[in-house]
Amino acid sequence: MNLVQRWLADPNIVKLIEVGIGILIISIISRILAQGLSRQVQDSDLRYRIRKIIGFVSYGVIALLIVTVFNDSLRQLTVVFGVVGAGIAFALQEVIASLAGWTAISLGQFYKTGDRVQLGGIMGDVIDVSPLRTTLMECGDWVKADLYNGRIVRIANSFVFKEPVFNYSGDFPFVWDEIVVPVRHGSDYRLARTILQKVVEEVTGSYIAPAKAEWSLMTHKYLIEDARIEPFVTLIANDNWLEFTVRYVVDYKKRRVIKDQLFTRILEELDTTDGRVELASTTVELVAAPAFGVKLEPRSNGNQPAA
Repeated sequence: MNLVQRWLADPNIVKLIEVGIGILIISIISRILAQGLSRQVQDSDLRYRIRKIIGFVSYGVIALLIVTVFNDSLRQLTVVFGVVGAGIAFALQEVIASLAGWTAISLGQFYKTGDRVQLGGIMGDVIDVSPLRTTLMECGDWVKADLYNGRIVRIANSFVFKEPVFNYSGDFPFVWDEIVVPVRHGSDYRLARTILQKVVEEVTGSYIAPAKAEWSLMTHKYLIEDARIEPFVTLIANDNWLEFTVRYVVDYKKRRVIKDQLFTRILEELDTTDGRVELASTTVELVAAPAFGVKLEPRSNGNQPAA
């Protein structure tokens, strides 16, 4: 009993108890608020942001509580904190850089949750941004195209100061994509162009209007040219075939699906041309061969040598 009384007589112990009780109460209240609001909000993006805001507010309240309770003691320890803080800053420079990166991400519009980005050579969708790390659901690697491979990657926020940040969906949630269609020499290239233009407009036509609206905002925000949004077909001829390139705008998450639809429809349309348009493949055609002179001499009889 005397030991407890001595502890309670120490003002620092009492302050620690007050801080502990305060942190417990704040944590309980923040958890109740987060769970209650999450049940009421149906939108997953808004629900995620609400949980994040409640978490940051609770941390701020806890920090304010600690400063308020230990206000007198902190004044006496200012010099000590300065010396210790310098050592901590040197030892935790990567952590501090990550915190600075988080501030830049939050205020500089590098990216937000839901964006598809490439950080440090890793591409994926941003599923969480914490003060120290950005969490990605990785795309690609051993999986072709822009599909998830199942790996969750955590990258230090300090990367935004060290390497370029590629954002596939920031201000313009579309990307330009292309497919190449080789056609045999001798095919009806005019019909081939007509078929390709028809198919690409049919498959990707729904993206033209929203992409134009988004690009119009881009031209007002940035010094950038008014690029062509409508799909188009270009042609070059080489030694092997006629090479048509089909260029179009597509949702950044739909590249694989749209390519499948395009090639399927192109093959269906080419089947109806009765051979007027045929796809090309790598072939080797022997145009001419040098003449070979072969002289055959009769076999000798008996012991006579051959002529």
